[in-house]
Amino acid sequence: MRFGPVRVEEAVGAIAAHSVRAGAAVVKKGKVITAEDAARLREAGVGSITAVWLDAGDVGEDEAAQRLAQAAAGRNTRVDRPFTGRANLFAEEAGVFQVDKDRIDAINGVDEAITVATLSALKPVVAGEMIATVKIIPYAVPAKQLDKAIAFARGSRPVLEVAPYRRRRVAAVSTTLPGLKPSVVAKTLEVLRERLAPASAAVTHDVRVPHEAEPLAGQLEALRHSDAELIVIFGASAIADRRDVIPSAIEAAGGVVEHFGMPVDPGNLLLIAHLAGKPVIGAPGCARSPKENGFDWVLHRLLADVPVTRGDIVGLGVGGLLMEIVSRPQLRAEPPTEPHAARVAAVVLAAGQSRRMGGINKLIAQLAGKPLVRRAAEAALASHAAPVIVVTGHEQEAVRRVLAGLDVTIVHNPDYAEGLSTSLRAGVAAVPEGVDGVMICLADMPHITSEVMDRLIAAFAAGQGARIVVPTAEGKRGNPVLWSRHFFEALGALSGDVGARHLIGENREAVIEVEIGPAAMVDVDTPDAMQAACGPMRPATVEEGGPR
Repeated sequence: MRFGPVRVEEAVGAIAAHSVRAGAAVVKKGKVITAEDAARLREAGVGSITAVWLDAGDVGEDEAAQRLAQAAAGRNTRVDRPFTGRANLFAEEAGVFQVDKDRIDAINGVDEAITVATLSALKPVVAGEMIATVKIIPYAVPAKQLDKAIAFARGSRPVLEVAPYRRRRVAAVSTTLPGLKPSVVAKTLEVLRERLAPASAAVTHDVRVPHEAEPLAGQLEALRHSDAELIVIFGASAIADRRDVIPSAIEAAGGVVEHFGMPVDPGNLLLIAHLAGKPVIGAPGCARSPKENGFDWVLHRLLADVPVTRGDIVGLGVGGLLMEIVSRPQLRAEPPTEPHAARVAAVVLAAGQSRRMGGINKLIAQLAGKPLVRRAAEAALASHAAPVIVVTGHEQEAVRRVLAGLDVTIVHNPDYAEGLSTSLRAGVAAVPEGVDGVMICLADMPHITSEVMDRLIAAFAAGQGARIVVPTAEGKRGNPVLWSRHFFEALGALSGDVGARHLIGENREAVIEVEIGPAAMVDVDTPDAMQAACGPMRPATVEEGGPR
């Protein structure tokens, strides 16, 4: 491939390396330059252009990305149509993402023009979630280099795949002591059910037994002959040793304890065992909390029938120190038995004018069959946030129409043209009394899911004094941001076309950061950004709720 500046009249047949706009003459990046393009550019006074010529043996960016992505795709994955040298891969089923890191590293080492980025290994995913992307950086790549990368992608096992959830029936065994309130056990089971829901699994056996080895062994003996496919034991007292009540009972029932202890904090006191072919988890105390901890990592793998060995457990140390809250009065302090359940409202800002979208109102534009603003509202409604408030402004009636049927409170901001702060003020003012915090959501962030929102809410509820929860992508702060009621007055005093970013900087000691990945940074302000993030869009018709 050749790359460089050339006189316009000599660029016919080449690819424009950058977009060129001069008067009425426009040539977009990646377009093959025609004689008519060259003539218009000359008339507009453009003398030269940076162009690309493909050599014999080069493979164009889209074809190269598609071929490599198809070679890498394993079971339960699909490859989307390539665009601008990128081919995205998605999960076709809910499950656990599996990837061969060494082979991905080898592919990325073939040539700097060839890149593959994936989710973290063994991450739980839902159907339709992006799991990897192949990007060819220049406009083409030599066929030899592409073939070498494809060879690494192919093998006796796929380089990446999704292990679908297989275990559906879970037995929950709760040991009891006189000081343990029944409400704690009930809440623990509710949290477990929420963890199982993405896997379409359920608690099919709810067993309560005194915290003693003999009666617990008897219950486990009964469960070994049941239809339960996985057993989770919640101890009234944490496991302190392999000779403690829970491991002793497992062995007395004929099971085998494979490993006790895990280099993940919170989650250290986790036990894994097997009983008549059924995996058994001795849950750590942190498993009673909805906040992510080491228990989640093991549970989802076993639900997907992905083996968890002693070697797997001891390899979790790097990255095993999960989020700590710097504003806690005592680090790792034992939380109250029944913490206050925080109430969080969601405010979806949908008042903007889409000035950079070329005349299309992005919020009501159809994206994969659904308007962008409706996607945002449905994600908020599926989360633990309540109520959900949508702030309208530009084309308010059209926005209302595409939200028809959703249980949202719509607040109109007549001053939307004066800037973002006016919508923030309108949304916060509509939050009812008794709500502890508000999550400010931007309607043009299509990858913010209810799961992401619930992670922010869980961090807020566990904060013990922290007041602002900010999502990050590789350390960079993004959106949505969750604010405690303490800041409502300051949010209501904002002015101009600015958000509340400065308030975060002024209150660093009150900030909790939650790493959620690229979703925190992906908003769609331009047609190109929309295409890159979500695929093609089209304006809404009148029948779909568009402007009349």
